[in-house]
Amino acid sequence: MESLQNHFLIAMPSLHDTFFERSVIYICEHDAKGAMGLVINKPLDIEVNSLLEQMELPTEQISSDMVLNTNVMMGGPVSQDRGFVLHTSQPYWANSTDLNCGLMLTTSRDVLTAIGSNRSPDKFLVALGYAGWSKDQLEQELADNSWLTIPATHALLFDVKHEDRWPQASRTLGFDAWQVSAQTGHA
Repeated sequence: MESLQNHFLIAMPSLHDTFFERSVIYICEHDAKGAMGLVINKPLDIEVNSLLEQMELPTEQISSDMVLNTNVMMGGPVSQDRGFVLHTSQPYWANSTDLNCGLMLTTSRDVLTAIGSNRSPDKFLVALGYAGWSKDQLEQELADNSWLTIPATHALLFDVKHEDRWPQASRTLGFDAWQVSAQTGHA
């Protein structure tokens, strides 16, 4: 299977009553060893500014309160105490992975101290935890019709409200995901 890095996974309705119900996941890494992604539409009841205060991080001169009032996302069920910042590319952050699509994934605290300042990435999403799949696990879930996939867009990632991401992602395929059955058959 080709890599699904820089794609969205759209949860099928069959994932009802699971952590991933109605989720959209941005795939950061996908190779022969497995996959890693961030759920981008499940907000936690904490805003970025509160997270920064709880972490007692020094913040640089804040240029916009609006960005700090955005919710932190529940990135997934794995390592929920670990933070990730998915953001537009910039060259100077420690512990950053260039995702080769105008995005970076940063796990260092230095990017958090710059959020909202003039050094802040143009667009960003802060998440706690991640979604992970072992070797061939994601491929099996795709074969089981648990997920739909579409190429990722910065617009859906950063410009669409979190509650609208699942329906909008499925509509890019020409239908609403709730209309699709997980059942397969033969004609």
